[in-house]
Amino acid sequence: MYKNKKTGIIGIIITIVILILVVILSNTDIQKISYLENIANSIVMPIQNALTYLKNKIEGNESFFTNIDELKAENETLKAKNSELEQALREFEILKSENETLKEYVNLKDKYPEFETIPAYIIHRDISNYSKTVVINVGEGDGIKPNMTVIADKGLVGYVLAVTENTAKVQTIIDPATSVSSIISTSRDAILVNGTLEENNTLKASYIDADVTILENDNIETSGIGGIYPKGIHIGTIKQIVNTKNRIDRYAYVETAVDFEKLETVLVITNR
Repeated sequence: MYKNKKTGIIGIIITIVILILVVILSNTDIQKISYLENIANSIVMPIQNALTYLKNKIEGNESFFTNIDELKAENETLKAKNSELEQALREFEILKSENETLKEYVNLKDKYPEFETIPAYIIHRDISNYSKTVVINVGEGDGIKPNMTVIADKGLVGYVLAVTENTAKVQTIIDPATSVSSIISTSRDAILVNGTLEENNTLKASYIDADVTILENDNIETSGIGGIYPKGIHIGTIKQIVNTKNRIDRYAYVETAVDFEKLETVLVITNR
């Protein structure tokens, strides 16, 4: 009951205040009302603008975060596609390399049809001053035996020095410990060539008879003498002749037909 009386009194007070305000406003000059409105507007409008800006900002942020999520999804998709393209490119390069290797093998077989051969590629090389050998990926299990001749597209590489079940070590003709019985293609005169310590693609030709005519750019090939190399395999060309006081001591430098620093594929001759 007390609560109801209290509520009624408050209602009466509010009604009286409203009536007083109505009377005051009714008797107030219009200009004063406009002045009060301007004051109210100067206070309320900045707050309203700030609230509006804040609202728009929040809505924009929501759009921004939505765009971020979309960009992340697109980025992941692009990464996946890029990875697929890289994988496809790697596979293409592998196929291209294998195709080039097969072409080299075919060219080799066409160039030396009289030989039975086994194709191989180099898996290790030791081309230093004192040891110039390479390791190929075929061995005893493939029918490879020591002393078999190894050739490349351009010419003679060397011979098989040792074998394992799956690999073979090849001593190259540029090894200083290797000598090859050879002939000059044009004159058919015999000479001996062996590796040097100076350059990887240079041989030294010696034991040139005094009456032998030797010229720069003469081709050198295997003579077939010596029990390892078949006859007629190209070795290289004469690039320099060094004359001495004694004509019998003269010698020449031979540039190998094979570039041993770039050599990748070879054939092992399995028959003589």
